[in-house]
Formats: sequence, structure tokens, C-alpha cells
Amino acid sequence: MIERVRAVLVTADETMLVIRRTKPGIPVYWVLPGGGVEESDESREAALHREVHEEIAGKADIVRLLHMVESDDERQLFYLARIATWSFEDRTGPEFSAEGSGEYALEEIPLTVEGLDGIDLKPEEIARVLRGAIGAGTLGAGVGV
Repeated sequence: MIERVRAVLVTADETMLVIRRTKPGIPVYWVLPGGGVEESDESREAALHREVHEEIAGKADIVRLLHMVESDDERQLFYLARIATWSFEDRTGPEFSAEGSGEYALEEIPLTVEGLDGIDLKPEEIARVLRGAIGAGTLGAGVGV
């Protein structure tokens, strides 16, 4: 089974970092930073740190596992994390230079239900989880929301 890790990266301004994906012939959508767990990764958390570094040249402080989405062939683990600095210009991930992979654009959106409603965050299940957690105020202490 393929494992992927993704981060709900909360900034000091209580925004969330998301990546807008633009691919030919597909409606624009957004994803959370992250990617596949590799055999060389010591842990899922180590994989998440590596992915955040590759994708946004940032360093995340992982707060906790927030949610897991599983299908027959893939498991995605979504972590809640704080991030203070990042540089999309300094990203190093191999996907950014892959032929035909489309465009990647880093955006900050308000960490509110309205902010989430303004984007098509994939997978839809994590968008629902985040809306519910924001509405209920259960994202938890330690991230400030």
C-alpha cells in the first residue's frame, strides 16, 4: 500500500498554506503540502519534514496526526503543524521540473470555513474534516486555532 503524508500548515497569521494545482484539461484544485513516504524515511514524520522542505523550503513543527484517509491501495496521513518560515522559490521537489506535471502555486488562505469554501481542496474528505474542526474549535491547543 502506498503511504502519503500531508500537512495542514498553520502560519503565525492563522492562515493555512496550500498548493494550487493547475493541469491542462482539469479544473484547478488545491492540495496540502506533502507526498509519498519513501523507504529511506525513518518515519512518517521524517517523510513529512522531507516533503515540506522539498516543496516549500520550510520547516514544520508537527503538532499531531489529524486524520487518515484510506482506500484499497493508498493511505494518506494528515498532520496538523505550525510553520514559521518558507520559501516557495527555493523548493527542490522533483515534481516541479517533471514534464507535463502542470503548475504548482503556493497560497495562503484564511484558516476559516469561508477560506476553505473558497477553494477546491482535495481530497474532499480532509476539507470536510477541517471545516468540522474549525467550526467546532477542535483543531486543538498548540496551534492557536
